[in-house]
Amino acid sequence: MTALDHVDLELLAALAEDPRATVVALSDRLGLSRNTVQARMSRLDKAGVFLSYERALSPTALGFPIEAFLNVTVRQAELPRITAELERIPEIVQVHGLSGTVDLLVRVACRDTQHLFDTDARILAIEGVERTETSLAMGEVIGYRVRPLMELAREER
Repeated sequence: MTALDHVDLELLAALAEDPRATVVALSDRLGLSRNTVQARMSRLDKAGVFLSYERALSPTALGFPIEAFLNVTVRQAELPRITAELERIPEIVQVHGLSGTVDLLVRVACRDTQHLFDTDARILAIEGVERTETSLAMGEVIGYRVRPLMELAREER
């Protein structure tokens, strides 16, 4: 990925402040031409700066108010196949590969505790999954954020 310059960081800060901003609004705000903003947005997109254009939806609003994190230990040689099988479980909303004693951190959303129990059982039934340890999420204390990192990056330029 190419390094972000001052203009890129200002553009990203403007998008973080108003994710729905149009290219025209961004160009007005930053004092740049519409073509410049569009070209930079395209370059940033191709460079993998934007993680997703998917709207973040509340699992609770969809009828899945129970969220949990499962520490999953697997047989390493089977990780690609296990990951493919995990992708087929709709209750899994996110998976991170970890270093250390736990291999995967799996975030799930379920209707109730029985549904959570059943989802855990489906994960454990995958060949190569050795064990899981479940922690019920009591609430999000700090949501996903990058604005503080952006401010730090802007200060360092």
